[in-house]
Amino acid sequence: MSNEPKNITQTSDFEVDSDDLHSVSHARLLKVVDAARVSLTALALLVGITILGTSADALAVYDATHVPAGFMLPLWPDAFDLRPTVALVVGSSILIIVNIVSLLFSRVQSLRGQTLIHNSLAVAAPSIGLVASIIAMTFFYSINASITVDTLQSWSCRWSDVVMMTRPHFGTICKQSKAGLYLSILLIPIEALIVGMGAYQMILERNVGKTSRVVMEQRKSGSPVPSSVRDVEGNQH
Repeated sequence: MSNEPKNITQTSDFEVDSDDLHSVSHARLLKVVDAARVSLTALALLVGITILGTSADALAVYDATHVPAGFMLPLWPDAFDLRPTVALVVGSSILIIVNIVSLLFSRVQSLRGQTLIHNSLAVAAPSIGLVASIIAMTFFYSINASITVDTLQSWSCRWSDVVMMTRPHFGTICKQSKAGLYLSILLIPIEALIVGMGAYQMILERNVGKTSRVVMEQRKSGSPVPSSVRDVEGNQH
């Protein structure tokens, strides 16, 4: 009978250690997921900046070289649609803003401590970026597919083989337009992956919090020899 209380104590200690190890493993996994999410967010931010730079530069060149109707030998047609390029500029601008906010709440300790806002932004920010990328892509392809009205990409790529000593350098604008388009396509799976990681991180943080509370409660209520075991020993003597 004397071995029975010891077995109860060992079982209690084992349960606490098991929960503690479970919490540690979840915490390590949480760090890995958080680091991966932050890295992908930084990558999405850099891609967004590149899209904004190439698209905005193409628009700036157009504005600088476009002349009103009636001028001799215009470089650009009268029937011209800039909306696909504008869509890339707007979409990338939104994406840059939400990714900067997400990174701030992930890396600045005072902001990261606001758990509810931080967890919400981990999913909301990339979701907004994903929607913005999809809308920009849909808008770009729907207008760029037109056979009646030229866009910045269709016109510049049509004349990309023409060697020019001064702006607009159609070959360069064509490459910039294609780069912005392809990077925008690349952003869609990246943002979708960030959304998934953000949701998974929220679940992990919830599990780590629950496990930590259970371990703390067990440590507060338990001891090397729990009170229930001491009562059993007293009754036996």
